[in-house]
Amino acid sequence: MQNQEDTTPSDIARDIAGKTVFSILLSISFSHLLNDTIQSLIPSIYPIVKDSFHLSFSQIGVITLVFQLTASLLQPLIGLYTDRNPKPYSLAIGMGFTLTGLILLSQATNYTLLLISVAIIGTGSSVFHPEASKVAYMASGGRRGLAQSIFQVGGNLGGSLGPILAALIIVPFGQSSILWFSILALLAIIVLVNVGRWYMHHMNRKRKKVFSAASVHALSKTKVGWALVILLVLIFSKYFYLASISSYFTFYLMHKFNVSVQSSQVHLFLFLFAVAAGTLLGGPIGDRVGRKYVIWFSILGVAPFTLLMPYANLFWTTILSMVIGVILASAFSAILVYAQELIPGKIGMISGLFFGFAFGMGGLGSALLGILADKTSIDYVYHVCAFLPLIGIITVFLPDIGIKRK
Repeated sequence: MQNQEDTTPSDIARDIAGKTVFSILLSISFSHLLNDTIQSLIPSIYPIVKDSFHLSFSQIGVITLVFQLTASLLQPLIGLYTDRNPKPYSLAIGMGFTLTGLILLSQATNYTLLLISVAIIGTGSSVFHPEASKVAYMASGGRRGLAQSIFQVGGNLGGSLGPILAALIIVPFGQSSILWFSILALLAIIVLVNVGRWYMHHMNRKRKKVFSAASVHALSKTKVGWALVILLVLIFSKYFYLASISSYFTFYLMHKFNVSVQSSQVHLFLFLFAVAAGTLLGGPIGDRVGRKYVIWFSILGVAPFTLLMPYANLFWTTILSMVIGVILASAFSAILVYAQELIPGKIGMISGLFFGFAFGMGGLGSALLGILADKTSIDYVYHVCAFLPLIGIITVFLPDIGIKRK
């Protein structure tokens, strides 16, 4: 029989919550793939709109900032609201916002309309992520890290597909070809309506079973608060660095190595595909060996590779970027589930807070790095960002969560 110290939240939850519902996890992962494929079109079209609308790097950064802020500020509020008032079909409604923004983006004729369209897409994202993360929690059967990784990997795969699809469709056929991607949004709405039916049918039973399985740790409110602050600082370092890649990697490669737009998009795809692989690994490894160790390795362990990359040739830049993607991406599922276990019973709020903060930091990072690139150079941006993963040293201050059965 396990003693108190050996019992984990996942052990307790698995005993009570039943089997992992893989059909629902795969459905929301697929929806996440479609959602983030659409979202990833935004940075993928930057080289096109930069030329057609004569934009500066700072204005490119503002586009990302507007998208990320609308995709982040509402998330904790939506998560808190749906914790108290579950809305099973809000997932499909959120995707409706994404569809509207996508259509407007394809027809935007000026910078203002570009900003409005990405804001609407961001609003759809702010509805989708906290609710979908909660569905993953409900369908996890106690295997929370695995469930979050399955959910997350869909988004990361979608994010990696965007640059390739942009290179194949949008670059040769222009901005108006974005309209074809509305088919993806419509498909996601169909899938999410089905997920909403499952959510409605199971929410009372699953909420009672899964949330009654929530962990009871021995930490004071002060220690919980400090642990959340540490996790948010780690999210800051991770997503500021990711912003340097997702928004400016194509420009960096074109400037430093004189590659074409299409070639730079392929390199960005390889990085984003590596991010997807890392995401799939982080959650289940955290279930087995402990989330704190995964967080520690993921954030701090990537530092040697980020410090080397500004000095590498094209071949090694590609290899290093993929290694960075795999290692750095493994952190988010572990961070999110660790935070959920710190504050059990408020899954939507915590999911919204961390997704929202991640998006917000990505947007702020993109805007600030764009300004830095305008004032210095795109090369200098990568020299500065290389030091961000060193912030991971503060993981040592995260407490070990001791779990007790009620």
